[in-house]
Amino acid sequence: MSSSTLLSLLSISLFLPAVLALAISPIDHFCLSANFTPNSTYNKNLNNLLSYLDYTTPLTGFSNGSVGLSQNETYGLALCRGDINSSFCKACVDQASSDIQKLCPLKKGAVVWYEFCELKYSNLDFFGQIDNGDWFYQVNPNESSNPAYFNKEVISLLSKLEEEAIKSPKLYADGAQCIGNSTTIYGLVQCTRDLSSANCKACLTEAINVVPDLLGRLGAKIWGGSCNVRYEIYQFYTA
Repeated sequence: MSSSTLLSLLSISLFLPAVLALAISPIDHFCLSANFTPNSTYNKNLNNLLSYLDYTTPLTGFSNGSVGLSQNETYGLALCRGDINSSFCKACVDQASSDIQKLCPLKKGAVVWYEFCELKYSNLDFFGQIDNGDWFYQVNPNESSNPAYFNKEVISLLSKLEEEAIKSPKLYADGAQCIGNSTTIYGLVQCTRDLSSANCKACLTEAINVVPDLLGRLGAKIWGGSCNVRYEIYQFYTA
């Protein structure tokens, strides 16, 4: 093995842990105001629910379920980005299960987002409903020289992906669209799989409608509790 090859392999081995750590660092989170008592029945049900989501989500990239009865029942779901493998999905959901109780200690409901997964739980049954309360976005600080045209092309791409996603069992789609001679826009849309196709479409449309407010930014991530969209001028998803 040549010294240059050995150096390259060493660089990769040192770089990957840093990439993994960055990828599974929380991007944002929300906590509900209601509290539960430590070591209560609800607390035990939540721990069992998180363990269930840890185990089942990597199998398909999504899982939801509930544990307990009546006022002690807790509902939850976990979603991994549709292009990642099961190993990376498991690492992200494992981290989320640990982080969410530290970020929202003793809270009866919470949601946390990462680059590659989302975890959400509540004492209320939210399955099948669009989460209209938990929205946030991040944007590229750089702007297009022609914001109106750029926004139009972004919306065109994301709208096409929306139509693909609602017909997909994974409620996920990614793709690209060339604009001009040298620029390609890459996009991704995804819904939590407890939603119907109609509710997925409604959720994605709401997210896509944010794009004109971003003033031609060259990239953005728009996240909600039930769906998310992203676009960039570089390929960020696995082909």
